[in-house]
Amino acid sequence: MKAREVKAGVRWMGAVDWDRRLFDSLIPLPDGTSYNAYLVQGSEKTALLDTVDPDMADVLLFQLESVPHVDYVVAHHAEQDHSGTIPQVLERYGGAKVVTTPKGKGMLVDLLRIPEERVIAVDDGETLSLGDKTLEFVHTPWVHWPETMVTYLKEDHILFTCDFFGSHLATTDLYVTDEARVYEAAKRYYAEIMMPFRKIIRKNLEKIGGRQIDLIAPSHGPMYDRPAFILDAYRDWVSEEPKNVVVLPYISMHGSTEKMVEYLVSALAERGVTVHQFNLAVTDIGKLAITLVDAATIVVGTPTVHVGPHPNVVYAASLANALRPKLRFASIIGSYGWSSRAIEQVAGLIPNLEVEVLDTVLCKGFPREKDFQALDNLAATIAEKHRAHNFV
Repeated sequence: MKAREVKAGVRWMGAVDWDRRLFDSLIPLPDGTSYNAYLVQGSEKTALLDTVDPDMADVLLFQLESVPHVDYVVAHHAEQDHSGTIPQVLERYGGAKVVTTPKGKGMLVDLLRIPEERVIAVDDGETLSLGDKTLEFVHTPWVHWPETMVTYLKEDHILFTCDFFGSHLATTDLYVTDEARVYEAAKRYYAEIMMPFRKIIRKNLEKIGGRQIDLIAPSHGPMYDRPAFILDAYRDWVSEEPKNVVVLPYISMHGSTEKMVEYLVSALAERGVTVHQFNLAVTDIGKLAITLVDAATIVVGTPTVHVGPHPNVVYAASLANALRPKLRFASIIGSYGWSSRAIEQVAGLIPNLEVEVLDTVLCKGFPREKDFQALDNLAATIAEKHRAHNFV
């Protein structure tokens, strides 16, 4: 794709990766992604903000063929999908300097072998004049590595945010046109990448406040020409108040656990609780992450495999533990044939979750009336806990 004008002296550059389906050999990309870079040309100096993934370096280098000089390459984040093509850019522009945070400098030297003398470390709040355009650098640690920052273009009121507010979405749209689609993609992105640092991100949201922001330009997905859309969404996501939602990841081998899950979901729905049910044999794990953003309660359903939980359940519980959502309550249900330690082992997989553990329900073989009664009791407890906390 060719470079595209954003405003006078500001151009979108980068690459749209329509076919990528996995990020970091871990995160599903059902809608592809993009690697956005931005060229800011002032009356005296020119800065390139971020680069692209090394696999698509040729796209950016082609776009730069018409750019006679680049004085600065701003590296908001050292991860290779943004910084991986910096060495090629520096080779083309021999006088260019990389601008990054002090921690970013060390990472770029270590990860990409960029010579130290070509890297400028900027302080939080420091500015850089390009002539008639001024870049202000704001440190935003743990969005989502410790070295990250954003850049504010003062004269044009543009906030360049790299991973902050990003969405893995391959599209020809320069700006958000389908808010519903972008909302889900951005929420997935937040859930999978940002949610473990929710409390720090809340502080970073406050830090970038107080500025007139007419445009938010992330490094993945389309730009936000209505910044309130994504800012309001993030404020909701990072808040401490969950919603009246239960997430129920489970797997069943011979139908017993599945029957328990179906009964519990119905019992919760009858009591006005929204439930997101995920069969871990077939689910998109990103969808599970999205629902964890708002959920007040997680209920894990597992059969017993060699006395312990099913491996898919181990993965889901470990994922929830790593993402650290704002859950308040947790429970475990399941079944076994002759003996089980699945309940204890699943509980041991979620030490990071600051939750109240509710009663568990474990049945031998196919569930009987007493097991269904226990599930009814669990549903009543969850509904009452949610009402007591005014979750809506």
